[in-house]
Amino acid sequence: MKNIPNISESEWEVMNILWNKSPLTANEVIASLQQTTDWKPKTIRTLLDRLVHKNVVGVNRNQKVYTFYPLYSQDECQRAETESFVKRIYGGAVKSMLVQFIEEESLSDDDIKELRKILDEKPKEK
Repeated sequence: MKNIPNISESEWEVMNILWNKSPLTANEVIASLQQTTDWKPKTIRTLLDRLVHKNVVGVNRNQKVYTFYPLYSQDECQRAETESFVKRIYGGAVKSMLVQFIEEESLSDDDIKELRKILDEKPKEK
């Protein structure tokens, strides 16, 4: 797996905008985020700058107005975040995490069938 830098909760909000549609100018990102947050434009620009500095977001400087685009897919970032979470909270033990979620969540019959199917199709480790 690629070594993807950690992304803060606020940075995830910016990334979700860029994954949804990119490339975007800073003003387009700001306009989109101001529909769902009370963040000031300066805050959003700071988040974009951090993501660029972390090499998670790229900048196209070939135009008058810079545009921003993600350097990693949403799936890649989600996998890295999941791996980090499992290591930090469960000591890397996926089974412990799954047991806790399954015991504490209300699962419908369809949910249980889908989980069984996933487990049945999963190749066994040797």
